[in-house]
Amino acid sequence: MADPRFFIDGDLVANTTVDLPPRAAHHAAHVLRLREGDQVVVFNGRGGEYSGLLGARGSRVELTTHDPVERESPLQLTLVQAWIATDKLEWVAEKAVELGAARIVLMPTRRSVVQLAGTRLAKRLERLRDVVIAACCQCGRNRVPTIAAFDDPRSALSDARGKDAALVLDPGSTRSLVEAASTASAFALAIGPEGGFDPRELALAQETGYQPVRLGSRILRTETAGLAALAALQAAAGDFR
Repeated sequence: MADPRFFIDGDLVANTTVDLPPRAAHHAAHVLRLREGDQVVVFNGRGGEYSGLLGARGSRVELTTHDPVERESPLQLTLVQAWIATDKLEWVAEKAVELGAARIVLMPTRRSVVQLAGTRLAKRLERLRDVVIAACCQCGRNRVPTIAAFDDPRSALSDARGKDAALVLDPGSTRSLVEAASTASAFALAIGPEGGFDPRELALAQETGYQPVRLGSRILRTETAGLAALAALQAAAGDFR
């Protein structure tokens, strides 16, 4: 069984003692039932991980050795996800991290059931970051994917696109995602909301440089489509090979 993993947003140095964040300390002591002297792993998202021994009451860790191990995909994967219902979005964020996405970009669309701004948006992004960190703890990643939100589809698509190959899922496309997967090592992948992108949004994606692709003959739900596409890219050209 793998040692429990905890994230600390701060400097880590071997042969020092660090404090666990309050929620992590509570989880260690009251959920995992860890005891003083139990072996744990700590990482800060800057590369590698540290072995350590849990201190009294689960609040401190004595760091022992640093392991530079990385578990990142050879593909640079950005998931551009339309805003969807909270429970579905948290599921997508968690599983996208497990599947190797390096970045998640959120965008509003005409058919999005969620529209957030201001304080509500900030709180939602904070919660999603917690989900992302927890997923890293679970799956062994030592680099924490970034998550960002934009006010309009054009800004989101353009920012995510960068210099990457860009794909937008479109059930009406005649080109398969797997066919497109052989052409690059970095992808931005755009996924519509419940009900899909409307025609204007698909046209905007193409104007921004996204190639329409399809995932087989069946229409997948939004919370399934992006994850299936990430898995397909990993199988075709990533670390599933």
